[in-house]
Amino acid sequence: MSIPESVRNTDAVSSPPAGSGRRPGLILAFLCIAGFMTFLDVSIVNVALPTIEDKLDISATQLPYVVTTYGMLLGGFLLLCGRLADTYGRRLMLQTGLTLFALSSLLGGLAQESVQLIVARGLQGLGAAFLATSALSLLTSSFPEGPERTRALGVWGALSGLASVAGVTLGGLLTDGPGWRWIFFINVPIGLLGALLAPSVVSESRAARRSSSFDLAGAVALTAGLVLLIFSLGQTVDDSDPPVGRIAAGFIVSALLLVAFLLIERRTREPLITLSIFRRPSLRAANLAAVLLLGNVVTLFFFASLFMQQVLDYSPLRTGLAYVPLAVIVAVGAGIAAQLVTRMPAKLVLLVGLLLTVGGMLLLRRAPVDASYPVDLLPAFLATGFGLGLSFVPIQVVAFTGVREHESGLAAGLINTSQEVGGAIGLAVAATYAFRNLAELTDRAHGVPELVHQARADVFHDAFLVGVIFVVAAFLITLVLLPLTRPGDAPDPAAR
Repeated sequence: MSIPESVRNTDAVSSPPAGSGRRPGLILAFLCIAGFMTFLDVSIVNVALPTIEDKLDISATQLPYVVTTYGMLLGGFLLLCGRLADTYGRRLMLQTGLTLFALSSLLGGLAQESVQLIVARGLQGLGAAFLATSALSLLTSSFPEGPERTRALGVWGALSGLASVAGVTLGGLLTDGPGWRWIFFINVPIGLLGALLAPSVVSESRAARRSSSFDLAGAVALTAGLVLLIFSLGQTVDDSDPPVGRIAAGFIVSALLLVAFLLIERRTREPLITLSIFRRPSLRAANLAAVLLLGNVVTLFFFASLFMQQVLDYSPLRTGLAYVPLAVIVAVGAGIAAQLVTRMPAKLVLLVGLLLTVGGMLLLRRAPVDASYPVDLLPAFLATGFGLGLSFVPIQVVAFTGVREHESGLAAGLINTSQEVGGAIGLAVAATYAFRNLAELTDRAHGVPELVHQARADVFHDAFLVGVIFVVAAFLITLVLLPLTRPGDAPDPAAR
């Protein structure tokens, strides 16, 4: 991952720190809005998926690509974009990301068939990669280490979690209102206006020592390997029944590309990821937990949206509104967590949050084909949402525990990469497992509406079970691998 050079070496900054002489509150708000856009678009398409499936004639088994392509390009290029920001300026890369994000959103809104939409989502992910890295790097350099940065990171973590939930609510409102294309069009004025306003809000900053290498080979190998992995997973349940040889070849080439990425990182002079950073127990555990937790989050919103519309016959608007309590309780949980992590070990807060998330997902898995919202869905959403809110903030804080100042850029890039890649891979795995019997169950229904609904409910219940497994794994990793440190404790010796 690309590490802002000025963050790796804070004595080598060629221009004033971001925000020098400016209002911290305004800087935090502006950067969080930019980050909010990237997280929002991970989930905003979910409620619109049944409509997109119908309008653009995309098969159910290919629908996950609309979500995973975004996450893969975002996660795969985060580090490279950070390196570019170090050399050419973080504010410039922030403006570049906002502009690319806006233009690719316009392309998505104008898409007339599935390939165009998926390509647009990939370009959105690339724009989001510029956005997320430069915004978070500017945030960490704008606030000194200690309570101020912890609070700022707490706000960032809370908004990243809230955006995932707000996305599905807003997606429902837009889909049932002006139409599904507006989930993309809405980004256009926001992105272009943000790019214009950036110079008046944040100062430019870049590394005094310019990078002579950007490790493009590493970024391409990582992203290509992950995209091919997800594509190969999707092919296993593709309605077109592709040859087994093609699927096997896809997995083999994906594995070779990922191995090549590790070899490149070990040998290149300026790698995207300095692999030695994973010696830090807190950072290692936080990133593993983030991969699994976001795998559950994206799986939850994708399949819950389908469950409500294709099993319970909710409209997109009703589906979006059904998520409102979930959005509110995530915000409440995140606000509580932001206070708790300054007073008690983040590990304890995270463990409680993960347990609540497991409970909520289990309730959702038991939702019947004639589920009542107040009795079956609302309790599941409240438990899951509160658990997620309690989990998002400590993961962000723990990811920086014991990390030296000159490595904070790498840590920022890693946690963002883990979240986006985790969400994309998690959904791909859940969809592969859940859709494995879709064709057979649909055939057995013989077109009878009640049986079709039950078949779909069985598929979606399997996906929720995979989400439960993800969160249980995150709980075990946190319990076993994450050190129990209190606020203000000395950094982990491994980080020295």
